[in-house]
Amino acid sequence: MPAADRPHSVANALAVVGEHWSLLVLQEVFFGVRRFNRIAANTGISRDVLTTRLRKLVERGVLSKELYEAHPPRYEYTLTEAGRDLQPVLLALTEWGDRHAPQGLPPT
Repeated sequence: MPAADRPHSVANALAVVGEHWSLLVLQEVFFGVRRFNRIAANTGISRDVLTTRLRKLVERGVLSKELYEAHPPRYEYTLTEAGRDLQPVLLALTEWGDRHAPQGLPPT
């Protein structure tokens, strides 16, 4: 099948969740970490990059955000159905990393 006729499913999926920080954010939410400060602390992501990633994941329907404090406004992030459907992907990446990636601290 010529490349022009193939579906672009992988490219489309990577456009939504393929960025390094997005996958780490999703991993944290899968582990039950729902609040901005904890996600930032657990991943080492800067606040401005985290804000951008969370906004994108919400806009693309992977996460939802729920207000838990009005003043100042603070949100918890939860997986949508589309986000929960990524569980096998994250588990596969985890298993692959355990088998084939060097152990220790993640690369910077």
